[in-house]
Amino acid sequence: MTQSISNSLPNCNRRKWLINSVSFAAAGLIGLTRKAGATGGKLRVGMTPAFLHDQHRLLDEWRDFMAASLQRPIEFVQRDSYRETMDLLRLEKLEFAWICDYPYLHLKQEVRLLAVPLYQGRPYYRSYLIVRKENTQFKSMADLSGSVFAYADPYSNTGYLAPRYHIRNLGRDPATFFRKTFFTWSHRKVVEAVASGLAQGGAVDSYIRDTLVHVEPELALRTRVIWRSPEYGFPPFVSHRSVAASDFQLMQKHLLDMSSTEKGRDLLTRLNLDGFTIGDQSLYEGVARMMRAFGEA
Repeated sequence: MTQSISNSLPNCNRRKWLINSVSFAAAGLIGLTRKAGATGGKLRVGMTPAFLHDQHRLLDEWRDFMAASLQRPIEFVQRDSYRETMDLLRLEKLEFAWICDYPYLHLKQEVRLLAVPLYQGRPYYRSYLIVRKENTQFKSMADLSGSVFAYADPYSNTGYLAPRYHIRNLGRDPATFFRKTFFTWSHRKVVEAVASGLAQGGAVDSYIRDTLVHVEPELALRTRVIWRSPEYGFPPFVSHRSVAASDFQLMQKHLLDMSSTEKGRDLLTRLNLDGFTIGDQSLYEGVARMMRAFGEA
């Protein structure tokens, strides 16, 4: 069909037609190559752990270390909510992301598990229920009934799903248990809200609150923990399913090898992590069970 069309054109137009056809085909091939993550192209990595938003120097150093390790340009993409990062993954505007376990299960058809951080030597963390240090009358979730409560993010496990599940297990309705609730959009800001008295209680990621005890004790120690959830699989690194196998393997190797180099160990220490492991889907069964209880999975 192409041949018959080109032969029916005058010579000058035929030449233009052939040039345009070749250009169009080349553009299509380039687009396919970019989508597949061609070697040498920039890799975009979503970063959502909230306390890291204030650690710009640390993130810059990790990005540079990652770029040198992978020998690829790296862009860290930070957003203020888990939903924004989830949307970027769905739109294939990120190749990789460090996300919460709750969004990971929402995205399980679109992403692959890449690696799981090791915190205190294990790939687990918890939800903490915190109150202001001076509020000694609060000893459990039941005591917070009718209070003002701070959630982290509607797609946070430890900052939303887990505490609501705990309320449900008390035989109460999470929608009416508190007098008022609000989202801070950051685990660190949950700590701030409780420490300042803006909220009487809040739910926060144990990793972030424990890390704040080391890096900002004057803030973190104005709160106290009155409940610790069961353990859940630590928020994982994921890749979009369209990422080329070679890029997947490169990034996975970078994360797994961080603990074996001096610079990598320094970054891990400052991240308050011990390293990364490959991990397994079974780590997230506890979160999946809570999602099913709310009709989400």
